[in-house]
Amino acid sequence: MTAEHLQTSAPLPCVLEFREVSISFDDRPLLEHISFTVPRGAMRILVGPSNCGKSTILKLAIGLLQPDSGQIFLLGEEISAEPEEQLFSLRDHIGVVLQTDALFSISVADNVAYRLPHLGWQEDEVEAEVRRVLNIVGLDDAYDLMPEALSGGMSRRAAIARAIAGSPEVMFYDSPCSGLDPITSRRLLREVLRQRDLEQVSSIYVTQNLDEVRYLCSHLYEVNAQGEGVVRAANDAFCLTSTRVMMLTDGQLIFNDRDELFWSSTDERIRQFLD
Repeated sequence: MTAEHLQTSAPLPCVLEFREVSISFDDRPLLEHISFTVPRGAMRILVGPSNCGKSTILKLAIGLLQPDSGQIFLLGEEISAEPEEQLFSLRDHIGVVLQTDALFSISVADNVAYRLPHLGWQEDEVEAEVRRVLNIVGLDDAYDLMPEALSGGMSRRAAIARAIAGSPEVMFYDSPCSGLDPITSRRLLREVLRQRDLEQVSSIYVTQNLDEVRYLCSHLYEVNAQGEGVVRAANDAFCLTSTRVMMLTDGQLIFNDRDELFWSSTDERIRQFLD
């Protein structure tokens, strides 16, 4: 499928932009001259071999790392050289699923709800949202549990629920379905689609699972005539234009385009990754 679900007559403003971003560790270049944009309401699915810098891109995008050179703009502000304390207000508008859970020493429900009152949500709205996202990740019965009472998999799911609560303006996912059972994975992917297609949430989704890539590139979340949310597989009736595949390898972004061009690419590096 092509990559954007809504057609528009004017370019969408960017919520994230990398301009010629490079970073090295121990004098070893990891990312070299990386440039891309994420328009409002768009999704970029980032793939590539292990240890190629995918997670580093997410950490740069939220200001946990600073580049050696280049510029990064998040929600219209340059964050390339900002001290972390200057980024706190920006982070109110983003959700992050990193490979570490980093739950607070409060109940699961309070972890999930922690920023919603700060954003102006009323108590009854917070409660309903916490219940909704805990159901998505299969943690309905963990509402009052403390982090130390959770298994590793439950902790992972609680961190995901905390990140997606409130449909933040921008989402960053680092292999969110890794270690999840198939049912929970599909529920999460449906929520990712819902946020993209109904809430216009912008996102970068990192994965090495090609089935997840195919699903996200070829399904649309919509509300039917009965007011129910449904996922519809791509066909000739609609054309996605907001979701693109990006591939990172050898420190360079070698692909950033529609998914059908990714599957049919003759680039040897892409063919080797797909095979």
